[in-house]
Amino acid sequence: MKIVFLGTPGFAVPSLDILVKNNYEVVGVITAPDKPAGRGQSLQISEVKKYAFDHHLNVMQPEKLSDPNFIEELKKLNADLQIVVAFRMLPEKVWMMPPLGTFNLHGSLLPQYRGAAPINRAIMNGEVETGVTTFFLQHEIDTGKIIFRQALPILSDENAGEVHDKMMIAGAELVLKTVKAIEQNEVKEIPQSDFITSTTFLKSAPKIFREDCKLDFSKTILDLHNQVRGLSPFPGAFFEIRREDGTVFPVKVFKTAIEPAGTVLSHEIIITDKNSIKVSVADGFLHLLELQIPGKKRMTAADLLRGFKFDASWVVI
Repeated sequence: MKIVFLGTPGFAVPSLDILVKNNYEVVGVITAPDKPAGRGQSLQISEVKKYAFDHHLNVMQPEKLSDPNFIEELKKLNADLQIVVAFRMLPEKVWMMPPLGTFNLHGSLLPQYRGAAPINRAIMNGEVETGVTTFFLQHEIDTGKIIFRQALPILSDENAGEVHDKMMIAGAELVLKTVKAIEQNEVKEIPQSDFITSTTFLKSAPKIFREDCKLDFSKTILDLHNQVRGLSPFPGAFFEIRREDGTVFPVKVFKTAIEPAGTVLSHEIIITDKNSIKVSVADGFLHLLELQIPGKKRMTAADLLRGFKFDASWVVI
């Protein structure tokens, strides 16, 4: 069985690796074009491309997936199956090409959390369970018939990075299970509608934008804690402080703890000792355990307070 693999970030590498290690014939790897990055704007290659080069796999990097030249090159590979892991949308002429179809690995228990940011959104919403799903592509995004689902717990203090890493491994195992089932003609496709009842509330996972990252201290401490977890380590939650002179600077927050309390005065930064920073909100205190200010690296509250002083006159906005 000839396979074409489509993926770009590190999340996709274990899925490609598990296919190679199980001796599947990966005839092509499609990944994003090299892009300039960093101060020197040197070209950076994707994690999938690095892996593919190290294992002498055929790499293709089309700017446009609808390019006729790319389509012709893809046809020449004569693949039986295509696998998509953390890649962009495919035109129909691409995902319809192989006789055994094209399946995608998605980072949620579909039909819940369709969209670009399922890990972030699940944690931000306080979910205690997520998972990985393989499904065949069809016209509407993340709506194809399900092949397999694997549930994973979300622990109370896990952040998006930690869930990403364990999902990455579970996803690779599910990809292998899916390929074996397709190879042995043992796939039973399940419409996503079978997982939807009259009482099901579907939650979506749209792309994260800057406004999703700003902490609103009128929310509960639990909602704020979940927002920080769901955005850590990237892109990171933040709030802003206005100094006496009117200048504003952002504070990124990567790790928090909650301290429930009665009604308290909201939006005050409180330094209780030389090691602790917390913000008062309506139902308690949000402890800022790891944070970052402009021009400094990410650090613990204790480390930050050794060289930086919060002024009582500053206002949280």
